[in-house]
Amino acid sequence: MDKIIPKVAIYCRLSEEDRDKENKEDDSTSIQNQKLMLTEYAIKQGWDIQGVYSDDDYAGADRNRPNFNKILKLAEEKQINIILCKSQSRFTRELELVEKYINGLFIEWNIRFIGLVDNADTEVKGNKKSRQINGLVNEWYLEDLSENIKSVLKSKREQGLHTGGLSLYGYNNDESQKGHLIIDPVAAEVVRDIFLLYNQGMGKTAIARELNNRGIPNRTQYKNQKGIKYKIPPSKTATLWKYSAISEILSNEMYIR
Repeated sequence: MDKIIPKVAIYCRLSEEDRDKENKEDDSTSIQNQKLMLTEYAIKQGWDIQGVYSDDDYAGADRNRPNFNKILKLAEEKQINIILCKSQSRFTRELELVEKYINGLFIEWNIRFIGLVDNADTEVKGNKKSRQINGLVNEWYLEDLSENIKSVLKSKREQGLHTGGLSLYGYNNDESQKGHLIIDPVAAEVVRDIFLLYNQGMGKTAIARELNNRGIPNRTQYKNQKGIKYKIPPSKTATLWKYSAISEILSNEMYIR
């Protein structure tokens, strides 16, 4: 009787910002090392490698990773027998997903999960507690990371630094100092007009109508005119000033500066 050769899907993930890429499309060195290590291991076991899947620059708590979801689909459809990762945390850092998939559905689907360096293996009897501990440690890591990020962002805001990507309407990003905003004279004049009209008793809808009558481009249209890629929603009124935009500007403390 012929021996059945297990079909394995190799999964890799990198969450840190890649500083060793020549091009954004290139896999980072870390991803390449993961692929090499896991591929060599699978070959030594005599497994049939169905594919090597990687999500580069994705967090372990991100459930929308494209190749992560592709692996889940392959497992559910039983097109593979084994999922091989460098570690359990490369697959997921969420304890909920560890329980749902690694300790639950994978066993139900007869899928073996292996985290090579942390010895997570659903085929090893008594390994479940180890996988749960790994999941708990990873969950704590996420909580600590979240608190640290919040603390850093709070500190930057208290220093008056911008923590977002695109600059706020009325400002430009200072290329010489990260997080520092400089006034955009054209847009700033529109912001001043909005506050002036409001202080004169004009309502927010009326202010939006006034700006539209003057032919002043709204925030999204203005960014596009400056060459900043900003998607305009498919709507006839997408380029017009609206009540909501006026309300956001009037309530934003950044304009006190």
